[in-house]
Amino acid sequence: MKRAMICLRALGLAGALSCLAGCNWAVLDPGGPVGRDELGIITLSTWLMLLIVAPVIVLTLFFAWRYRASNVRARYAPDWERSLGIAAVMVLAPCAIIAVLGTVAWQSSHRLDPFQALQSPRKPLVIDVVAMDWKWLFVYPEQHIATINQVKFPVGTPVEFRITATSVMNSFFIPQLGGQIYAMPGMQTQLHLMADRAGAYDGMSANYSGEGFSDMKFKAVATSQPAFDAWVAAARQGGGERLSLARYASLAQPSLRNPVAVFADVDPRVYDSALRQYQVQTTRVATTDGLCAHPED
Repeated sequence: MKRAMICLRALGLAGALSCLAGCNWAVLDPGGPVGRDELGIITLSTWLMLLIVAPVIVLTLFFAWRYRASNVRARYAPDWERSLGIAAVMVLAPCAIIAVLGTVAWQSSHRLDPFQALQSPRKPLVIDVVAMDWKWLFVYPEQHIATINQVKFPVGTPVEFRITATSVMNSFFIPQLGGQIYAMPGMQTQLHLMADRAGAYDGMSANYSGEGFSDMKFKAVATSQPAFDAWVAAARQGGGERLSLARYASLAQPSLRNPVAVFADVDPRVYDSALRQYQVQTTRVATTDGLCAHPED
């Protein structure tokens, strides 16, 4: 019977490990310098917190065993009130950990500022991002192409994402490359990332935005520079659709499970139109009623 129980426990552990083997480690498997920095912060924070959590768990189990009812040798001290040593550890240890965590958070928040460009000898690749209902539009202003639900960039090249939204707030997130930042209508945020190994990384919206939120995903593909150049050339010369302002207006309408699409040419006013849509409405209200400007509901 005892051997059977041991075998069942071993099988249960093996089953749990086999399930973990199929997991996507995401932030625990970084593909770029920002992701590695963030993983380091997560690891350090975990170990610092374990300095408190682990002893508490161990001592709880020890006390339960040491002072069990059947242990007649355990010392009974009903009049024991306080211990300065224990009190000092209980107060000073958490304070020290909080001080270290606070210092790390302060330093990393400046070092990993999403608006701060990454240090690299290569020129950054600018990609404009528009969060829609419920899809992602990526515009390459220098390459004059655009994509839906897929973004490509060269390995080792910093990418400057300029991000906005057409309706409700969303959150732009590529877990393995690091960081997430909100996409808000009428505002532009920035995120600087870089991949140092080729691969297809999962991207998503990390902020609930309605019916199609669960399918609002995209692939961030890091390739070699020659492969990226060939992809851009193929997109421009493939005779694909042009992303005009009229096409953009229809694209901005809510839709579900949009397939990957590539536009061979882009009207340069598309991203600016998405960014300034509410400013345009404000101007119209101000000139129509002569009152203080305010955006339409």
